[in-house]
Amino acid sequence: MRRLFTSESVTEGHPDKICDQISDAILDAILENDSNARVACETFCTTGLVAVIGEISTKSYVDIQSIVRNTVREIGYNRAKYGFDCDTCGIVTSIHDQSADIALGVDNCAEAKAGEITDYSTGAGDQGMMFGFACSETKELMPLPISLAHKLARQLAKVRKEGTLPYLRPDGKTQVTVEYDGARPVRIDSIVVSSQHSEEVELDRIRADIIKYVIKPVVSSELTDDDTKIYVNPTGRFVIGGPNGDSGLTGRKIIVDTYGGYSRHGGGAFSGKDPTKVDRSGAYMARYLAKNVVAAGLADKCEIQLAYAIGVARPVSVLVDTFGTSRVDEARISKTLADAVDLRPAAIIERFDLKRPIYKQLASYGHMGREDLPNIPWEKTDLANELRKLL
Repeated sequence: MRRLFTSESVTEGHPDKICDQISDAILDAILENDSNARVACETFCTTGLVAVIGEISTKSYVDIQSIVRNTVREIGYNRAKYGFDCDTCGIVTSIHDQSADIALGVDNCAEAKAGEITDYSTGAGDQGMMFGFACSETKELMPLPISLAHKLARQLAKVRKEGTLPYLRPDGKTQVTVEYDGARPVRIDSIVVSSQHSEEVELDRIRADIIKYVIKPVVSSELTDDDTKIYVNPTGRFVIGGPNGDSGLTGRKIIVDTYGGYSRHGGGAFSGKDPTKVDRSGAYMARYLAKNVVAAGLADKCEIQLAYAIGVARPVSVLVDTFGTSRVDEARISKTLADAVDLRPAAIIERFDLKRPIYKQLASYGHMGREDLPNIPWEKTDLANELRKLL
């Protein structure tokens, strides 16, 4: 059966992504000096204004104003004519400590209070469910639509920053629609690239340049044909962009951050949260487990669901779904994963060394499938051989 599936990505200059990067830049700065800090930092931006709010408990001090301005400057909003300017935007903050009631369960989990465990006694920072996914469509074991959308978005930013297309501005979006024959991707049906640009440049030039310098270097000609549709700035004009064109908010691009809608999502955002928040650490672990199941050859497609209760260390459930592609009974895979890997938050934090300042680099172009970054442990497949032996 033929079907179409679409995923999108956005550049770091998109207003929501600006906010994700600011929140994670603040988190990184705090973790550099206080690895045990508790951070839940949200950012909002609009024309001429950035607001940083949330709950932060830390022994360190960070200059939030400087972090905001430097992050916005690095993204590329450094001139007033872009509609948003790192040097002149207003910055307001409203920060208070993490709730003492939440800290009771995070600092000392329910199992420790009951005398059931003496180690890794950090409780989950909230209730919730997290999904991890992997499939054999790409070398990084990600779905092809989101993989290509991210690569196009990164290329769009690259040609802007390197000056290849100097008329481009930081805000941009990409979208890829892939045609599947059953479970197999066979061709690209459509590509959409929208980029903020200077007022002087004509649409015909933008279209020709985007095709030449962004799409062709990324998308293999084997995946396109005469019927592949390419849309470049389909409204005809994209001068007003970034926070001047739309407000931004941390955590509003959770599908871009994960699997492009190809897999389910538990609903929790990542950016601005320290790793005791299982929205983040649990999702990273679920991706690690799913990727290693596929890398081990146990299935062509795997989705893992983890679920936690606030203040409780052990997950309340672990679910494996291989969508009929498994070569081993799913119940056996689930039990083996639970036995082989400690899924308590403190154990996940230790396994992945999550108290490091590594998060800002993940705030654009996805948290999963990031083989372009050298220090992302949940993308390793070091569990695959053990799973093969056990199963």
